[in-house]
Order: sequence, then structure tokens, then C-alpha cells
Amino acid sequence: MTSKRYTFFSAVHLILIKECRVLLLRRFNTGYEDGKYSVPAGHIDQGERAKTAMVREVKEEAGLDISEDALETVHVMHRKGDDKERIDFFMSAKEWTGEPQICEEDKCDELSWYKLNELPENIIPYVKSALERIRRNDFYSEFGWDNDTISSSH
Repeated sequence: MTSKRYTFFSAVHLILIKECRVLLLRRFNTGYEDGKYSVPAGHIDQGERAKTAMVREVKEEAGLDISEDALETVHVMHRKGDDKERIDFFMSAKEWTGEPQICEEDKCDELSWYKLNELPENIIPYVKSALERIRRNDFYSEFGWDNDTISSSH
């Protein structure tokens, strides 16, 4: 008997830090976590490499130019949601060109730098967890499998 292999959905998230502040956007009119803060992010398209997707998403959402060579994967999260399992790649960059601006006004109503130790209360929970894990240099975590259990490894 042949079983069908499970297909994961994958996304990329960009952690940009400047002067101890992280770039966050507030989701608006998307149908997912609207009114909550996140980092620039998006799905990886079929046939697209993760770094290529990150370059594309940050340009589409925040108008920034980042080279693939400037991106570093700082965290991977295996996340279970209500409907799907996901593999999320969190990347950072120390160099980029341009100033952040809202480029998708129909999906975002705020884009600002927030102090890492004073994040908004209404940040998406898995994004908050990833930021905490990154600060502790945890490269891998799991989120959503059990309400109180998140495992990690270095």
C-alpha cells in the first residue's frame, strides 16, 4: 500500500534590527491575524528558493532591497495551526537598501521600528515566540503542538 506524503506549507519571515529595534508591520484586511503585528513575511512559491522568496516579499511589503547573500537563516520553526502544519524560516540581514515604507496599503496599516524589549501586546504569538528564541540563539523550535509545550534545540 502506498501512502501519500504530507505536504508542508513554508513561509519566510524577515527580522530586521536597527538600533535595538525590530521592524514590525500591522496586518490589515488580509483575513489572517488582522490588527496584529508581524515581521515582513510571505509564502514560498512552488519552485522558489527560500532566500529568493524573502528578497521578493520584503520588496513587495516594505520596499527594501536585500541581496540573497546578505540574508542569514537565524531560526526555523515547525508550526502547527488549526488547518495546516508549516515550516517557517526566519532570516535576518544587517544590510539593505532603502527606507521601510508601506507598499501594500490594502494589507498593512502600520510599519514601524519597535524596541525589542517593548514589543506590542498584539504581536502574532508565533512571531513573538520566534523573536524570543532568536534572542536566546535557539535555532529550532516547535509551536502550536501543545498549548504549553514548545521544544527547542541549539
